[in-house]
Amino acid sequence: MSVTDWTAICDESLGDFTLAALPPTIELPALPHAVTQFLERCDRPDVDLANLASIVETDTGLTVELLKHVNSAFTGLRHRAKSVQQSLSLLGRRKAKMFVTTTGMQAAVRSRKSKMLNQACFWNASLQKALFAREVAKLLKTDEEVAFAAGLLQDYLLPVVTSDCIDTYAPFVDTRAGQPRSLVEYEQRELGWNHALAGAVLARRWHLPDEFVVCVLFHHHGLRMLAHPQLKRSPAAAVALSALLPDQLRQEYDGLELLAKLQQSWRSFDLAAIAQRVDEQHSTVDVGVKNDFPLTRRCRAVLEPEAALA
Repeated sequence: MSVTDWTAICDESLGDFTLAALPPTIELPALPHAVTQFLERCDRPDVDLANLASIVETDTGLTVELLKHVNSAFTGLRHRAKSVQQSLSLLGRRKAKMFVTTTGMQAAVRSRKSKMLNQACFWNASLQKALFAREVAKLLKTDEEVAFAAGLLQDYLLPVVTSDCIDTYAPFVDTRAGQPRSLVEYEQRELGWNHALAGAVLARRWHLPDEFVVCVLFHHHGLRMLAHPQLKRSPAAAVALSALLPDQLRQEYDGLELLAKLQQSWRSFDLAAIAQRVDEQHSTVDVGVKNDFPLTRRCRAVLEPEAALA
């Protein structure tokens, strides 16, 4: 899919919605300055890697995370990457842009304390969704990097909006069984907007890639994405399936059941096998918290209900 296609989908789907529709009590996160500069210059042909490296090096945290990532991802290197420029060269501009984007957005949200969500558990579940989205992207033969990044950050605004609008979100959590099946339905009813729409608009304001914006915008469209005329074999479809996984808020009430049923119509989609691969990959990534809810265990409850009760 070309950039023009993604841009057209963004323009049409976002319509005239602006962040001005959000309550003034919501304090939206801001990207670190180094990330903003990097994104602004990354696609310019007159900006070389040395210049991009100098931008990253102004942010110590970003520099450390980049070096850790590259030396972990390229385990076959004879010599460890020792500089930002070398790391960027190994990644290539496109993957470097995705990494800087995800790291910067995580940093922006992690810096805020949440009154409702446990941040460690939130990012743990987000990583699970990201790994799942990447596995689905492989089946769809679409962009795995975009699927992973958007899968990780699909809900990035939730720690902010649930905390700043806690009186609105608390009833959803306290009486979950009696609420709409999807969190975005509840948000639309109570607020007139939802975190997917707000997240997409903010991501576009930050000049993030339009394919990333589309993934965030449509991530709660669930199985419908597999029938979308333009997006059914795109990263957006992979992210939408990952959004059906359970989390602290149980955003999609029967998400796992829907994924289990998907196996009946999509023979290549093996939920148990994907869950096992996700757990194996999850165990190799240090997110600072133990994965107390392996996806294989969660899936067993819907795939083998009798065994789960035993």
